Amino acid sequence: MKSQSLRHKKQTNWILALPMYIFSLIFVVIPLIYVIILSFLTRDETWGVVNEFTLSNFIRIFDKVYLKTFLDSIQLAVLTTVICLLLGYPFAYFMAKLKSKWKNICMLLVVVPFWTNALIRIYGWIILLRTKGILNEFLIGIGILDKPIKILYTYPAVLIGMVYSLVPFMILSIYSSVEKMDWTVVEAARDLGATRFQAFWTTTLKMTLPGILSGVILVFVPSVGLFFISDLMGGGKVMLLGNLIKNELMVARDWPFGAALSIIMMCMTLIFIGLYRKVTHTKDLEGL
Repeated sequence: MKSQSLRHKKQTNWILALPMYIFSLIFVVIPLIYVIILSFLTRDETWGVVNEFTLSNFIRIFDKVYLKTFLDSIQLAVLTTVICLLLGYPFAYFMAKLKSKWKNICMLLVVVPFWTNALIRIYGWIILLRTKGILNEFLIGIGILDKPIKILYTYPAVLIGMVYSLVPFMILSIYSSVEKMDWTVVEAARDLGATRFQAFWTTTLKMTLPGILSGVILVFVPSVGLFFISDLMGGGKVMLLGNLIKNELMVARDWPFGAALSIIMMCMTLIFIGLYRKVTHTKDLEGL
């Protein structure tokens, strides 16, 4: 009787999970296989691809031009992640310690940007940062500047756009860890003579490390491929990996090479996710 109940339960679970498997197969597995196969094919001289196996698409990535794009993308992603961490950690930490009313208000302020279209928000920054924009007019009005400075369509403008778009992910990830902290451990460290900084460094930082790593993943990975921010705020002057993939697929029509770049980008993502899982798993084992 018991075995029949377990068998029935397994069948029910399998039936309930079937739509998810079908969805994953159609929209994840099959497109991924197609991209992988496409990355090893040869571009046709006129249009489309030729069914000839080649590794040249991956070898081309090591050309100086493309390698520089990779390095520039990683550099911008690292800067974006560091700035988001420096801004997001204090905000998330103090937000978690607020009373319920103010905590909800702060959470609302963090979440509200997700209710509006990302392009609209980026255009808002364009209005602020352009030469005759609000920021330059304000700085000239209070006497800090004599003439407008060019901020828009520069590297710092792209960095501002990246940080603005991705810092909520860092805040929410760290907030989740801080909210679940065992504050008695911090109090114990203080009772044993640790200073505020020592208690933070030895207890708080370690307990919130999973949130930090999760935030780093959620910020670093998208910042490599957010091509629309560099297009709009960089004026096409800042070339990132996402821009390169878009240009190869839509402009140059070199689909095999664009697919190869996409595979490399996906591998980078998987490496970071693997490191995250390894670090968090190690931390969990140490906690046991």
